[in-house]
Amino acid sequence: MSDFLPFAFPDIGEEEIAEVLDTLRSGWITTGPKTRRFEEDFAGFLGGGVEAIAVNSATAGLHLALEAVGVGPGDEVITTPYTFTATAEVIRYLGANPVFVDIDPSTMNMDPAGVETAVTERTKAILPVHFTGLPCDMEAILGVARRHGLKVVEDAAHALPSLVRGRPVGALGSDAAVFSFYATKTITTGEGGMIATKDPGIAERCRIMRLHGIGCIAYDRYTSPKASWYYEVVAPGYKYNMTDIAASLGIHQLRKARAFRARRAAMAARYNEAFEGLPLILPPDSPAGGEHAWHLYVIRLLSAAGGSRDQFIERMAEKGIGCSVHFIPLHLQPYWRDRYGLKPEDFPNALRTYQGAVSLPLYTRMSEADQERVIAAVRSLLG
Repeated sequence: MSDFLPFAFPDIGEEEIAEVLDTLRSGWITTGPKTRRFEEDFAGFLGGGVEAIAVNSATAGLHLALEAVGVGPGDEVITTPYTFTATAEVIRYLGANPVFVDIDPSTMNMDPAGVETAVTERTKAILPVHFTGLPCDMEAILGVARRHGLKVVEDAAHALPSLVRGRPVGALGSDAAVFSFYATKTITTGEGGMIATKDPGIAERCRIMRLHGIGCIAYDRYTSPKASWYYEVVAPGYKYNMTDIAASLGIHQLRKARAFRARRAAMAARYNEAFEGLPLILPPDSPAGGEHAWHLYVIRLLSAAGGSRDQFIERMAEKGIGCSVHFIPLHLQPYWRDRYGLKPEDFPNALRTYQGAVSLPLYTRMSEADQERVIAAVRSLLG
């Protein structure tokens, strides 16, 4: 229908369009000066001595970061089942195994107490996911890692710009954090991601492995005024580099990240006020000193709502409003269920959360009238 309100929509301005056109006219459209500029801007945005490595997806970034910290065949990586499959699949890319830990139902993030009990002699790393943009309890998770000598790679796909006690996710003390710039995220390059790390060794390894394991940067070779045809392959790398076309979007999206976050937070607050008293659980906000990125606004329907979660989504669609579900827990998915012999009741908090979870439209191009349509529809179904 022509007036259908989508679940998400990118917010692309004239600045981004002009930068992309400049890139196209420049003749350099793959990894080059715009990608380097985006990386430098991103590192400066996070601060704290962080290096930034641009890649073509957050999935690629997680793969590179785990490889760089030494995850390999037979290792275990502790993570959450309440995430997209990319979080766990990158562990399998390396021949390692994910060990799932249930979520804290109050935050929908991985329960640090469960992390502690999941550590074995094979555990190599912890991979927390900042679900919806609400930061995990990183102090507790990093404490577990220190006690057991483990690496920590954060799946920060939802978490730009999130803060923990005034410090940005990506500069909290983990070995690396990986952000997503997919079309629905808080800032977008269409497809793309960024690895953030304070460890020069991890940064260098990620740079080498993102482009075929070549020990120098292609952009430097092709723009050098001297003969620079020679290169050395130092590892069996991947093809994970970001293009300058994508980086052109990112340069300007990053400049808007704080304003985008403020808009999302205001919209979330408006939803919270409008839905107070309805048969649902409102999404949690950050504790004092923190900031929620509000990539997603996830309500959880209670039994008193009447009807199932799926029926609610269908009725919202009939009213011209798109909703989604984040996520179908991994232990319910055929591959993870069958490979590791998992049962629905193995992670009861993740299961219950999923059964009631609905992601409502939340994006910066929504008008007040658009949001009022969503509010009115929800209240008509649940009020």
